[in-house]
Amino acid sequence: MNPDLLFCSRRHMVETMIEVTTDRLGSVERDTLMAVAFESIAYGLDNGCAPETKLDTYPEPLQQERASFVTLNKHGMLRGCIGHLEAFQPLVKDVADNAYAAAFRDPRFPPLKRSELSSIELHISILTPSVPLEFTSEAELLAQLRPGRDGLILKEGYNRGTFLPSVWDSLPQPEDFLRQLKRKAGLPENHWSGSVQIFRYETESFSSRPEDQPQKG
Repeated sequence: MNPDLLFCSRRHMVETMIEVTTDRLGSVERDTLMAVAFESIAYGLDNGCAPETKLDTYPEPLQQERASFVTLNKHGMLRGCIGHLEAFQPLVKDVADNAYAAAFRDPRFPPLKRSELSSIELHISILTPSVPLEFTSEAELLAQLRPGRDGLILKEGYNRGTFLPSVWDSLPQPEDFLRQLKRKAGLPENHWSGSVQIFRYETESFSSRPEDQPQKG
């Protein structure tokens, strides 16, 4: 199955640091991914395309298939966000591809300019595999939600939407969170049916600015 390329909501302004106890990356792997993301954007500015990823130059944890989102914020406001909900390629390539796409392919924003790069804060979110929730009513679903921790995927027929855990920062109440997720999926806020599917995931998230990156030379 082809993974969906998804865009973050405009409510997704700043990533919340979510602790995940399994398959967490070490500081070296995190720094490597951050460098890869910034290098992908810099390559795009210079060449107008995404760079090739030489997998054998990266540690084994970054070669595992995992899903990610890359978010660009400028002065605290969303500037681009692209990601995948399903793992289908090595994590380091997923981050490189998503960083390039967030900078230059998010249809809600013009392509990033070189003059903007110094103002960008870059966030990487690595997703755990999603788990389906079981419920028989909307109230039963709401009782299972964990504010600040859960990312949610909603599926209803051809409609689909997701909110990363950081969206809880602007929608802290489960009822509001779910209503806005329905809207993002193209459904009315009060929509409910027995065929609604909800999946839960968590993220390991970290961020950096260009000035935090080690200088080459």
